[in-house]
Amino acid sequence: MHPSSVLLKSERFAAGRTVLTSAEERGTAVRAVVFENFQTFPELKEVDRPTPGPGEVLLKVAGSGACHSDVSIYREFTAGAPGAQNPPFVLGHEVSGWVEELGQGVDGVQVGDAYLVYGPIGCGRCAACSRGQDTYCENVASMPYLATGIGRDGGMAEYVRVPVRNLVPLGDADPVAAAPLSDAGLTPYHAIKLALPNLAGGGKFALVIGLGGLGQVAVQILTALTGATVIATDTKPEAMERAAANGAVTVPGGEGQVEAIRAITGGRGVDAAFDFVGATPTIRTAQASMARQGRLTVVGIAGGTAEWSFFANPYEATITNTYWGTIEDLHEVVAMYRAGQITPQVQRYSLDQALDAYRDLEAGKVAGRAVVVPHTA
Repeated sequence: MHPSSVLLKSERFAAGRTVLTSAEERGTAVRAVVFENFQTFPELKEVDRPTPGPGEVLLKVAGSGACHSDVSIYREFTAGAPGAQNPPFVLGHEVSGWVEELGQGVDGVQVGDAYLVYGPIGCGRCAACSRGQDTYCENVASMPYLATGIGRDGGMAEYVRVPVRNLVPLGDADPVAAAPLSDAGLTPYHAIKLALPNLAGGGKFALVIGLGGLGQVAVQILTALTGATVIATDTKPEAMERAAANGAVTVPGGEGQVEAIRAITGGRGVDAAFDFVGATPTIRTAQASMARQGRLTVVGIAGGTAEWSFFANPYEATITNTYWGTIEDLHEVVAMYRAGQITPQVQRYSLDQALDAYRDLEAGKVAGRAVVVPHTA
């Protein structure tokens, strides 16, 4: 945190970013994790308390998930690179909170109620946005940001302002544990929902590769929504133990991995595979495990590539990818959470420990999802 003697120019951008001010210029200051510069570790700083604009609400943040996408934002992107969002802005795109204040023209929500935030923000006018699929906004090139916490100030803070349209009610469910669902729940749910035709009927098999935060939730979703045998694989024994506890048959990574997966299916291969890593070796493993007319969805963004040839690819097997999900999907994810069908594994950090959450995430020390809880007792 900057000492109050350091003066920083005050400027507020229409793009949804709040930049630091001097102590003399600030109104009410709040703390936030700020992405300041490309390829630079974020900082815990004081920023102006956000003010909701027309059609927005101010949330008192209950929980904010730390995601590997955040790490990509501050570690990997450079100015002008595809998808790069110019700093500074507050991180945090997995957000839940309680309504603290209503902006002009907002009704239908009550101060004090708990909500999950749908992160993506599109133009609101194109066909994709009209069906709640802001992730595929047709006017994304003209938008000043991609999402809450990705170009626009996010929820890794005490307070965040968000469009009221992007609120999904949580009722009396725990909002802290719910926070990761806005990405770590929504992303696998959308991928699985699109693959459900491949898993309809008896004797079907699904494969989950990578049992981090998203993969663990994927196992739970597949178990709840399908009658398929869920095969889960990872290199970490503790991750496989958790997946097994949620109904999966586990196969360790390494030598003989594909043979073991195919043996479980009687040699036929899996009907739907979900790669939550996205590295070249994991994509290759998924391809080698596929049945005819199967579907492989690469969800992880490790930058891997796929090799394809006519006779090596099972006939009519599909390789595709997906990105986040729709706001309608998130309503369905919350319904599953409230029904007890999804239970995210959460490792809680205070706001003072927020930078430690990112350090632990980078070091592979986080089991499930790291969630920063700004308002701890």
